[in-house]
Amino acid sequence: MEKIRVELGERSYDIAIGTGILEGLGEKLRSFDLSPRIAVVSNPTVFPLYGERLLAPLKESGFEVLAVMIPDGEEYKNLDTVEQIYDDLLKYKLDRKSALIALGGGVVGDITGFAASTYMRGIAYVQAPTTLLAQVDSSVGGKTGVDHELGKNMIGTFWQPGLVWIDVETLKTLPKRELLAGLAEVIKYGVIYDKGLFDFLEVNKEKILHLDNKALTHIIRRSCEIKADVVSKDERESGLRAILNCGHTIGHAIETATGYTRFLHGEAVSIGMYLEARLSQALNLIEREEVLKIKAIIDAYGLPSALPAGIDVDYMLSSMQLDKKSVAGELTFILPQKIGSVIIHKGINAEFIRQALYSEG
Repeated sequence: MEKIRVELGERSYDIAIGTGILEGLGEKLRSFDLSPRIAVVSNPTVFPLYGERLLAPLKESGFEVLAVMIPDGEEYKNLDTVEQIYDDLLKYKLDRKSALIALGGGVVGDITGFAASTYMRGIAYVQAPTTLLAQVDSSVGGKTGVDHELGKNMIGTFWQPGLVWIDVETLKTLPKRELLAGLAEVIKYGVIYDKGLFDFLEVNKEKILHLDNKALTHIIRRSCEIKADVVSKDERESGLRAILNCGHTIGHAIETATGYTRFLHGEAVSIGMYLEARLSQALNLIEREEVLKIKAIIDAYGLPSALPAGIDVDYMLSSMQLDKKSVAGELTFILPQKIGSVIIHKGINAEFIRQALYSEG
């Protein structure tokens, strides 16, 4: 097992990465100051695969475990689902020393974290992510939240987990489309922070796509190290942490414009990452060769890069103005300058963005 420490003073916590470690979470939680009553939040897709592997050791470790099932899909990442979780927690009398465990992908993790941050004004929670995207991104950093029909993740909190427990073995049952969506976030880390990771993804594509344990562990560990470093320096996104949103300003707008049903989050981010690289090129902030490298690796991993046909660009631009990085309607983008380096750029004219989206690149 490998460990990465997220240094946040009294809110610091560990990210544990290993293979076949899911069953060990119960024993680990015995060292935490928790109520015997805890809840595992999951969905009907993940729970049949890993629910009992987690529940049995938790019960053996002395916990009374409630399984809370929520619907599977981004379209259910809303306040109605959070209300359902509250109902179950109150019905089974979970208290202030109880904890929630998020067993699933990013949607499960975000909703569980939000419920934990607001139930009885805040209780502990643990991330047990089972998708690559959740393992490398959404499970780390304490961003929780739900979507609104007018914007993604517009309702949420900063609430750090007590532990992130990553079992690489869970990726063996992950559908290929979900695996590729997670790789979009890994590519992002290479683009914004680490050319070495970007190069590793280029050279080791076949190993990664064939789920080589060593290669997967490397990209998960390096992604978590990068995010832990950034979050430790800027927990609440007052500056540096914004770089983690490369590809997300456009990506979130695409998700909103398509009703959260057409694209997985990572797919929308891959489109956004390339389009934002093109925008950076139009502003003469990056060389064309670097933009082509970004597109080449997105294509190599079978991810989308083109603006979706039939999308309402005016609606997208309006959605971007609701982006949490924007102030007084001023659009903010995280634009690559070269592989491994980005700049936070504000005040780009909407018409300029429109032209860049439709340019040939």
